[in-house]
Amino acid sequence: MLHLPIRQITRLFGIYQVIVRYGLDELILSTKLFGPLHLLGYLTPGYWLRPKHLSRGMRIRLALEELGPIFVKFGQILSTRRDLLPDDVAVELARLQDRVPPFDGQLARQILERTYGHSLEEVFSEFNEQPLAAASIAQVHAARLHNGREVVIKIVRPGIKPRIRKDIELLYLFADIANRYWSEGRRLRPREVVAEFEKNLYNELDLMQEAANATQLRRNFNQLDLLYIPEVEWNYTHPNCLVMERIHGVPISDIATLRQQGTNFKYLAESGVEIFFTQVFRDNFFHADMHPGNIFVDVSQPGRPHYIAVDFGIMGTLSQQDQHYLAANFLAFFRRDYHRVAELHVSSGWVPPNTRVEEFEGAIRSVCEPIFDRPLKEISFGLVLLRLFQTARRFNMEVQPQLVLLQKTLLNIEGLGRQLYPDLDLWKTAKPYLERWMDERVGFRAFFRGIRSNLPLWAEKLPDLPLLVHESLVQQQTQSERLKQLHQGLVELKGEIHHQQKRLQWVVIGSSLLFSASLILSLQAWKLWNMPLLGIVLGGAGCFLLLLALSTAKNVD
Repeated sequence: MLHLPIRQITRLFGIYQVIVRYGLDELILSTKLFGPLHLLGYLTPGYWLRPKHLSRGMRIRLALEELGPIFVKFGQILSTRRDLLPDDVAVELARLQDRVPPFDGQLARQILERTYGHSLEEVFSEFNEQPLAAASIAQVHAARLHNGREVVIKIVRPGIKPRIRKDIELLYLFADIANRYWSEGRRLRPREVVAEFEKNLYNELDLMQEAANATQLRRNFNQLDLLYIPEVEWNYTHPNCLVMERIHGVPISDIATLRQQGTNFKYLAESGVEIFFTQVFRDNFFHADMHPGNIFVDVSQPGRPHYIAVDFGIMGTLSQQDQHYLAANFLAFFRRDYHRVAELHVSSGWVPPNTRVEEFEGAIRSVCEPIFDRPLKEISFGLVLLRLFQTARRFNMEVQPQLVLLQKTLLNIEGLGRQLYPDLDLWKTAKPYLERWMDERVGFRAFFRGIRSNLPLWAEKLPDLPLLVHESLVQQQTQSERLKQLHQGLVELKGEIHHQQKRLQWVVIGSSLLFSASLILSLQAWKLWNMPLLGIVLGGAGCFLLLLALSTAKNVD
């Protein structure tokens, strides 16, 4: 039995009010899933109360905005998958990427002045109260430093943390309900997924963490002309405000402008694939919020355009083991080695150890084979994902919470690729990169690179080698002497145990003889049987054995 706190009941009621206000209950019943019940849609409050002047896309967007940051995040993820949504809904959800209703510019000014402890005119030579962009967690304002440099200031929305905390509690409630009442609950591990989402969401609220992420990513791509990361102004950055170089580029969602500039879309799409695999496998540090609102394109060289990224609140990393398994899985998949894919899933623990590899191999082949050698525009990833989920359910494959960010990023990347260059051959583009990475990790290159990287350490330790050998020999000799002493002690202990066993035998026999003698003499049995000496002989023998045991004990001591 679930016991809901009053605040959760209140929040659930508030969510229901928003759903009814925008007529989303009627929209839910009109989907294919609830097709048999669609007539009930005419009886729902949403059908009669919905705003007649708003399209369904606008109603969904406005409802998500009103429900708060977590729901906006969900809308942002959906907005990258135009292939899975009707056009009118996709267009409206795209507004959630950077056009969420902002908070007042005067309030932004007050927040900054409290943070810096000075008037804003002392800190910046210019500050524009009209935000450049507004998202669910923060909004961005343009400004200029006193040295003339153009910057942007990202400011966390006031009062956002309590709202997020309430919705996270609600997500945990839904996760507990799923664990308790849904047969798929344990396999999908909803609590772990929510915990991963919670961690990433709270990381977004700390802009010092985001600044550190941006600096690291900028360092990683400093030598590659593929991705540009704006420079952070650390002297002006605080946990609730981030100041960084202002960039000028074309939003990646503005396909018309990119086309007008003569952008090489094929190069751009292939660069995006290389950036993704470089982040995940070379650096093990990847941008995990790559929706179109966070990606721009520098078209100063239209033939070789490069990306500009912003918003580094959510970054992903993988364990070395997960990284290796993923690379091996991708490579086996690109080679159509489904048997290897199945083996890797079993050895990594992603499916139960008793899974039949051959059966799992056949299921994977039936899902993946139809999509090979086809461009993105001819692949229905919605259908592929659905069939993969069905396959996972059949083989009790558990959700891996540590991979949720990567899966989300893959969806974003594939959605962007579909918009930029639908003819992209994803497999052909990615395969050489992964083969090179695997060769560098497990081939001869990895062996020689390991030697080269360890040479400075070996050179540092070389002068100490004679001393280390001497200490090792001394320790070995000392250990050998201790072993000899221990062996001698064990031999002595064995002898002592043998003596103690003999003493115990003599004591038991002697005590028994004395007891027998006492019994004979006390009952005067010798008068009956005319054996006067029997008791005396038994008693004497018992005393002799007890004296012998006592003397042996003194000798041993």
